[in-house]
Amino acid sequence: MDIGIWGFTALAAAAALVGFSKTAVNGANTVSLAVFAAVLPARESTGVLLPLLLVGDVIAVITYRRHAHWPTLLRMFPAVVVGVVAGTVFVAWADDALIRRSIGAILILMVAVTLWRRRAAAGGDAGGADTGRGRPPSPEPERRAGRYAVRSYGVLGGFTTMVANAGGPVMSLYLLSAGFRKLGFLGTSAWFFLAVNAFKVPFMVGLGLIGAESLRLDAMLVVLVVAGAFVGRATAARIDQKLFDRLVIAATTAGGLQLLLL
Repeated sequence: MDIGIWGFTALAAAAALVGFSKTAVNGANTVSLAVFAAVLPARESTGVLLPLLLVGDVIAVITYRRHAHWPTLLRMFPAVVVGVVAGTVFVAWADDALIRRSIGAILILMVAVTLWRRRAAAGGDAGGADTGRGRPPSPEPERRAGRYAVRSYGVLGGFTTMVANAGGPVMSLYLLSAGFRKLGFLGTSAWFFLAVNAFKVPFMVGLGLIGAESLRLDAMLVVLVVAGAFVGRATAARIDQKLFDRLVIAATTAGGLQLLLL
């Protein structure tokens, strides 16, 4: 891949952001996938990014493994599988421009829906930081999403993660809408994406998106993912819950607009 020094610098910064997003602000890696899609061909960029995401997933699981809410994960997985299969068919058929713009449009729509739902919620009580005062942090959501919401977010998450590794914002918006607090949010999403991204690998290999060339580039970038993850781990404890929610939504919006307007 002839990407030049500036292209590699951009990929290096995006790789560090992958690690940071996995341990601090899930959803921020939409900026990373937009950078990868801008520097590399959109289809090939997904194959380069996936192994880096898996490295970040492993670090996130090690960091937040005790805070996952397994009932949520088990409810979502069947719908995610449907979305991954649909995404595989789409990637085999669509060109780069359609892939980028489709994912960007989906992300912006999901942000709009989430903001509307949060505004309509009585009292807007999804926040509240996990400060540890008065009671231990819990992975339990403050309210349980309905079956239709679980299936919808699951299919969308599986589809977007297969098409452009963009399932993070969809999952983030679902967890926010379900009322997850910060640690439960990070723990549940960590296990979710480790499982989903590992499940995607055979599909990516079968589509020819992961190979020797992409893995060589990954080998040069992986140390930056690890560094970013440790910065995120040190930062997450200092982020207020309301700020955390806003950062997730802002990162999702920025990434969606970049994909839509590239």
